Amino acid sequence: MKFAIIGATGNVGRKTIDILDKSKLDIEQLHLVASKNSSGKKIKFKGNDLTVVALEDFNFEKADITFFAAGSSIAEKYAKKASQKTVVIDNSKFFRMDKDVPLIVPEVNSEDIKKHKNIIANPNCSTIQMVLALKPLHKKFNIKRVVVSTYQAVSGAGKAAMDELMSQTKDFLERKKIKSINFTKQIAFNLIPHIDVFVEDGYTKEEWKMENETKKILDENIKVSATCVRVPVITSHSESVNVEFEKNYNIDEVKKLLSETPGCKLVDEHVDGGYITPIEAQDDFKTYISRVRKDRSNEKAINMWIVSDNLLKGAALNSVQIAETLVKYGLK
Repeated sequence: MKFAIIGATGNVGRKTIDILDKSKLDIEQLHLVASKNSSGKKIKFKGNDLTVVALEDFNFEKADITFFAAGSSIAEKYAKKASQKTVVIDNSKFFRMDKDVPLIVPEVNSEDIKKHKNIIANPNCSTIQMVLALKPLHKKFNIKRVVVSTYQAVSGAGKAAMDELMSQTKDFLERKKIKSINFTKQIAFNLIPHIDVFVEDGYTKEEWKMENETKKILDENIKVSATCVRVPVITSHSESVNVEFEKNYNIDEVKKLLSETPGCKLVDEHVDGGYITPIEAQDDFKTYISRVRKDRSNEKAINMWIVSDNLLKGAALNSVQIAETLVKYGLK
């Protein structure tokens, strides 16, 4: 099969290349596509140097499946046109809430992929890791409500944001004046309770995405309240999640279900260090679940801690798994 990556030189694009390099997909050709500024660059794939071509010059007929990893504006301009010639797997937010576009986490709702009309959306990174853990619990106990606070790494905002955290950290330690360009406030040694733009009711678009994407993927009846926070971590998003069920539960059964969940690993030892932190999840395909416990204030609720590499399962890995699911179902 023939593949293409739009935005091949960015954070998610490069991770997609790495994952395809290890994938069992039968890759006959891989086309790397980016802006004119990146045209001509060489990137290694399976031991060979591939040349990046400009998006404006790329013929989408060359690819059976095309990964879009270049943001909403590029998806808006090129994806529908491309979908006339190739299956598009889009990492941006642009198509996620489109009723005609399936929003897919393969371990959670792979059957929905059969409804695709040549465009498939990759969910928000924070949504992906949460619904992975919620799926088996919803099936068994029927989730009524979720309250989640996220602690999101700066890589979710792109390379410029990563560079700014590093430069601010250096300036802080050298007691120089801190300049904030990609963030609303200083990010080094700080937290910012604001990701994406504000909407009318005081929530942010990131929080809105978590609520509505969870409903679309899992169940429209689940109530979700999210607070999304940017933290001075390079990679891996963390979440503190409170889940209220309709049915009574047994905490040992909850842990057993989570330990058997595809794509997840339960690390929940009630000792010092018996949990996973962002740095430990970096470069790992697994989504980690820790601190699973009863909610003492609500007999039908639990608390848990979820950590995952936002550039992998939160973006590139999930996209490649979508492609693998397409091939598995013979849809491409």
